[in-house]
Amino acid sequence: MSNTAKWWDKNAQKYFASPIKDEAAYQRKLEITREYFTPDSEVLEFGCGTGGTAILHAPHVKSVLATDISEEMLAIGRKQAEEAGVSNVRFEQADFETLASEPDRYDVVLGMSILHLLKDRRSALAKIRALLKPGGVFVSSTVCIGNKMWFMAPILWLGRMIGLFPFVRVFTTGQLVRSLEAAGFIIEKQPSSGGSVAFIVARKPD
Repeated sequence: MSNTAKWWDKNAQKYFASPIKDEAAYQRKLEITREYFTPDSEVLEFGCGTGGTAILHAPHVKSVLATDISEEMLAIGRKQAEEAGVSNVRFEQADFETLASEPDRYDVVLGMSILHLLKDRRSALAKIRALLKPGGVFVSSTVCIGNKMWFMAPILWLGRMIGLFPFVRVFTTGQLVRSLEAAGFIIEKQPSSGGSVAFIVARKPD
């Protein structure tokens, strides 16, 4: 088990108990995402955490594969899905870098609050593009610390060394957008948040 997985296992219950910081913004993201769903949509969410978003989207799609590196996170997700009577979400422990799946498989891939936690963002974006069907969309919400809090980089590094924080990449919204475009995506929607969180819908060309 990686140190990152251990960190999230240890903090799973705390993460689950933490309230959403901006409920209105979260609901708006759900609404925008659902514009790209159909009843036949097959969805992959990687870095799903405790599964709250996957469970809320489940009634609007055919199926959701929700993956995370933390088994403790997934256990909470499975319990929540069972209590909500949701049966079309499958929770699977997996590191996205090694996730096995055939190409052109999904209509929508979700990466919510996860891209800044990956060591190799460019490789992940290339994989996302490969997993999407032609014309499929990648929906992401990403903390871009480099926008206004670039000074946090050494603090985050030190915190990770002593076990307080997980691995975190520091980059700007502009750098994220350029990474998406370099991976072959077309930016379809980018509502302005005015802060450090970039919500982006990017489409794989037909």
